[in-house]
Amino acid sequence: MSNTDADTLLEFPCDFPIKVMGAADARLAELVEDVVRRHLGEQGALAWNTRPSSRGRYVSVTVTVRARSKAELDAIYRELSAHESVLMAL
Repeated sequence: MSNTDADTLLEFPCDFPIKVMGAADARLAELVEDVVRRHLGEQGALAWNTRPSSRGRYVSVTVTVRARSKAELDAIYRELSAHESVLMAL
């Protein structure tokens, strides 16, 4: 059974990629994993990809999650964006 939030074109539940960028020396992958598990539980993350920048100063972590609502995605983005190690969350 799926529901659609009025202010989004997404239909839930859906698989949704979240990309987070930060400094290479930060434990960014661990942070993203902790936040995703806190909001979605153990089964929330479907796929992970970590990639360093060309000069190795930055790293991006992309996690595809199974989102059940817009509110759930918004909460994840708010928490990630507020963290000092995160430069950008898309």
